[in-house]
Amino acid sequence: MSLFDTLIKHGLPLIPKFVVGQVAKRYVAGETLDDACRTIRQLNAEGIMATVDVLGEEIVERDKVEAAVATYIKVFDTIEELHLDCNVSIKLTMLGLRIDEAYCLDNVRKILDVAASHGNFVRIDMEDHTCTDFTLRAYRTLREEYDNVGIVLQARLRRTLGDIGSLKDLTPNVRLCKGIYVEPRQRAWLGYDTVRANFIAALDKLLKNGSYVGIGTHDEHLVWAGMAAVDRLGLTPDQYEFQMLLGVDPELRRIILESGHRLRVYVPFGPDWYPYSTRRLRENPAVAKHVMRAMFGLRPKAS
Repeated sequence: MSLFDTLIKHGLPLIPKFVVGQVAKRYVAGETLDDACRTIRQLNAEGIMATVDVLGEEIVERDKVEAAVATYIKVFDTIEELHLDCNVSIKLTMLGLRIDEAYCLDNVRKILDVAASHGNFVRIDMEDHTCTDFTLRAYRTLREEYDNVGIVLQARLRRTLGDIGSLKDLTPNVRLCKGIYVEPRQRAWLGYDTVRANFIAALDKLLKNGSYVGIGTHDEHLVWAGMAAVDRLGLTPDQYEFQMLLGVDPELRRIILESGHRLRVYVPFGPDWYPYSTRRLRENPAVAKHVMRAMFGLRPKAS
């Protein structure tokens, strides 16, 4: 671990909240839905699609879960009202997974019903390894009832190629990313080049299986690999997309768009921006590196 990583991991409690806020504001749209809508409008004006995430996870109080469901319903109503090119990402631990699995599934159904009524789409984010089995089971259950739901797979996890095989019959809509969570070695590939290689192998397998893939990366090498893969398979731009986090490497965003590919940006918002930001910076100091380099006008490194 580098000195920078060590400082981020262990020094966050000593960093003033406003300093974390200076970093966070580049990749968090703000505290309110209005903030998120302004950001999404700007992205749409640049020809970029969005997915919006209401910040919050690991909720164990039912009233807070129900408030989150109500917020997501309002998000879908607002997307339609404002004609935004945007779908929605959700986390199961925000929707009751830590309370009761059946309760969580019912809450996801409420969101999917509203999304379907608006002709919109819901992506179930993948959280740490303690959630993986249930997330995959929930996705399979929900796909028996809904067509407007997708999932996330993480190239960092050793199990991912096997999970792609087990989902093949569903032809899933998948966001493929490296994965932000720090996992034990028995569950995850830890080598930088190994994770890259697994990402490319997973992408190839998904595309060959006919899945629609959101290629989620800021790593220029993996962007190139994604472009090469869709070219090799003769895919048209409506059969895949690239995805990036808000605030990370706008130059690479332009390169992707100017190359004729579709791009979606992940737009998180909500009053929980501080715990979200500190958790993400602690779990993955590489995010902070991207943002800090951007603040000083430096080209982001691959991640």
